[in-house]
Amino acid sequence: MEKDLERCDTVEVHEELLKIVNDTMPEETELYDLAELFKVFGDSTRIRILFVLFEAEVCVCDLAQALHMTQSAISHQLRILKQNKLVKSRRVGKSVFYSLADHHVRTIIAQGREHIEEGS
Repeated sequence: MEKDLERCDTVEVHEELLKIVNDTMPEETELYDLAELFKVFGDSTRIRILFVLFEAEVCVCDLAQALHMTQSAISHQLRILKQNKLVKSRRVGKSVFYSLADHHVRTIIAQGREHIEEGS
């Protein structure tokens, strides 16, 4: 048996509130892009990669070793992180080094950790 959700006993529309919501709601494309960004954080391998990158700029070989994964698997996840502007890369000779794209990445993860720790 499904538990009933709490709901209003009457239908009353609060026009002032709806106007504020409608005036401040981002465009649909921005909401879509934001949802897509948060999907990227929905994979624990990508989160693990970001945690390594919090400490240092590293190459795919180092990431694969640190996370006990193949270079191919790491490269696939790095491609997704890079497409979403969460990491950046630079080539040095035959190696490609990855680092966090900017300080926002660390902030997003820190906020998420703070949120889940509040519930503990």
